[in-house]
Formats: sequence, structure tokens, C-alpha cells
Amino acid sequence: MRRRSLLFAAVPAGLVTLAACGDGKSSSGKVSASPSPSVSSASPPKIVEGPLPAITAGTKFGEKPKVAKGPGEPSKNLAVKTLIAGSGRTVAENDFVQANYLGQIWDTGKVFDNSYDRKSPLVLQLAAGSVIDGWRYALAGRKVGSRIEIAVPPQWGYGKAGEPQAGIKGTDTLVFVIDVIDSFNSKSSAKGKEVPQSDAALPKVATNTDGSVPKVTVPKSAPPKKLVSTYVLEGDGPELKADQTVLCQFQGLVWDGGQTFQRTYGSGRLSQFALQQMQQAVKGLAEGLTGKKVGSRVLIVVPPELGYGDTPPSGGVIKKGATLVFTVDILAAM
Repeated sequence: MRRRSLLFAAVPAGLVTLAACGDGKSSSGKVSASPSPSVSSASPPKIVEGPLPAITAGTKFGEKPKVAKGPGEPSKNLAVKTLIAGSGRTVAENDFVQANYLGQIWDTGKVFDNSYDRKSPLVLQLAAGSVIDGWRYALAGRKVGSRIEIAVPPQWGYGKAGEPQAGIKGTDTLVFVIDVIDSFNSKSSAKGKEVPQSDAALPKVATNTDGSVPKVTVPKSAPPKKLVSTYVLEGDGPELKADQTVLCQFQGLVWDGGQTFQRTYGSGRLSQFALQQMQQAVKGLAEGLTGKKVGSRVLIVVPPELGYGDTPPSGGVIKKGATLVFTVDILAAM
């Protein structure tokens, strides 16, 4: 499975709250530490401008930076500096952020983790219990497109326990350089190019991109017998791989009657789930998303044998042998 960054807290598996479940190892087999929380501070830190180490190479947004060792004693407060000011939307607490980053130890300059070498930006939520407090407080209020450098004292990092497997002691101040690529919240939608919906035998899906629920009109004819996965809005991002986790907006309906059984649009939340885990729940949803481009809205029609079959969830609108209809806005992948 793909490596899960230690930036993340564990999230219970479920259709709306599924999170990536990796093994915490890098491709070299070594454990590395990115900002997953081990402690949460009771009160916000004081934010100061420095001191911070110099960036000695890779100074452009998106380039892997090289960072000098910390100059003398670090601040006891959270040091934050905007190295490059972006012009995108302002990041707020509880938003999901897509970012590249490098993390190293103040005293030694030892790099303990970076996403640039993996060529795979991290996607995480700026929420208590989901990321170390240093990131949560430093990134809130910054704009997409910004490069931020921060120095995180232990109380807003990994606490007195540190992260021994990554060589981080409980007394270490940590330095991060973070390139904020994008951010997402409950009002986010796919922004892809509209694709003609010319098949009268398939549901018609609205193409609004304001984060509200896209209307789905299910035909009164019999549903297709095989899995259908087609673009409503086609994005230009990378194709989803079967071992990735997707951050998305979605809704699920039953073909007969068009009743909704679950959705995130308009709910104030996003969905995050691993496609490999979804194979065990609704196989057709996982198969329908695999290979689709990030930034797209996808219509997926799941026949019973790739959905819940004869064992639907109890007490809901899904009955035995139900064909399911999903619309999914693929916001990001990790």
C-alpha cells in the first residue's frame, strides 16, 4: 500500500470519514515523521517572525529546498515567515490543504521527511487531532500559492515524547518549509470541462461548481447491467490509482425512485476514503473511480453484484438487488 504520512491522525473507516491507511513507511522502508499529532496544546501559540534558518538552495515555489541549521537558540514561540506570498484563496482552520513540504531538526539540520522526493504532495486537514498544532496555527490565514517557513517548538509539535523512530527528541524544535498548492473545504467542487451527457439511458447530472448538491435525474427505464463510469466534468489532474486515497464530495442514490442515501454536498464536510478499502464496501465505486482524473465530476452506476447485492445496510433506502448511482467530485488524491 502507499505510504501514509505521519502528519495524519487515525480516522475511523466509514464512507464519509474513511482515511488513508498506509504502513507509515517510506519507499526505503525507513519510518519518517511528518506532522501527525501526538499532542494538542490547550491554548494557541504566540506567533513570531523568527529566528528561522536560511534557505540556501531551491528557493522557488515547488522546488525542494535546502535549509541551513538553526541559527543559535530557537524561539520558544511558533516562528512563521511567508517566503513567497501566494494569491489564491485564504486557508482556514478545518480546511484540507494540499502541500509539498520538507521537515528537519533545528539543531542538527537533519531532514526527517520531505514530499518533494516522493513527487507526491500531502493532503491533510488543518484540524485539531489531524495535524500537529504548529502546522494548524501557522497555515491558517495563509494563501494558496504561498511558501511558508516555520519553526515548531516541542509543545506544538510532537511533545515531550518526540518521534523516536524518526530521530526526533522531545526537546527538538522542528523546521518546516511548506509550499501550499491548494486547499479544499465543504464548498469545494470539481472544476473540470463539461462533457456532453447524450445517453438517455443514464442519469443526468447537474454541472454546478458552487459546492451545492448537483441534481441527479434518474431515468424511469431499467438500469444498466454493467458498471458505468463516465465524466460529467473532466478535470486535468493525474489519474487515480487503485492504491490511493481520494478526497471528494459525493452523493449516493438508489436507481429505483432516485432517493439519496448518503452525501457530503451541503453537509459541511468532505469525504476521504481509500479505494482499496472501498473495494470491500462498494466494489463498483472503487472500480469506477480508479483511472479517473483529479478535478473531475464522475457519474458511476453500480449494479447490485458490485454494490450491496442481497445484503444492504439495514434500515435504509437501499434494498436487496438495488442498483446504486453515485456522483463524485474528485478534489485531490494521496
